[in-house]
Order: sequence, then structure tokens, then C-alpha cells
Amino acid sequence: MIVTFEELMAQAGLTLDAPAEDQTLLQQKGDAAQNHVERLLGFKIEEMFGGVDQDPIPQALKEAVLQLAVWWFENREGIESRDEALPFGVSDIVNEYRDWSF
Repeated sequence: MIVTFEELMAQAGLTLDAPAEDQTLLQQKGDAAQNHVERLLGFKIEEMFGGVDQDPIPQALKEAVLQLAVWWFENREGIESRDEALPFGVSDIVNEYRDWSF
């Protein structure tokens, strides 16, 4: 994961005394959010950033994962329209880093 569990908890406004079910669900949403962002990008974030002789992981990509994870956590019932599929800004962040090669 490119974000820590503590960062997920803070983004969601949860504390460590939150119910274990919420903590588990939030971690699952975080894992799924990173997977989704990576699929949109066309590459695995940790293969491109953060390693030896690589640029650090961009804060914007961390923000996209955090926003998406908490969006899914808070909107567990689903959404009614495709326009609400991603929180505002996530698509913009992803598009800045997307691998457009084919």
C-alpha cells in the first residue's frame, strides 16, 4: 500500500477506538482503491515510484487512493449515476500520471 492505515483512518475521521469491523472494511477499501487507481494508471505505483533510484511516490497519487478509499467506505450502498463513480478530483489526478502508451 502506498498509504498507511493511519492515513486511511485520519482521512475517514476515525480513531483507533473505532469498531474493528469499520477498521477492517476501511483497510479493504484502501487496498481496492489502490488497485483501482493502478488499473486506471496502467501501471503499479510501487513499481514506478518510491524505490531505489526512483522518484518518491507522488503525494497526489496518495491523495487519490485516500479519497477513493474513503469515498467507497462512506458510500457503501452504491451510487445512482456514473457521474458519481469517483470522488471529485480523483480522475484529474489519475489522468496526470496515466501511462497513455499502447
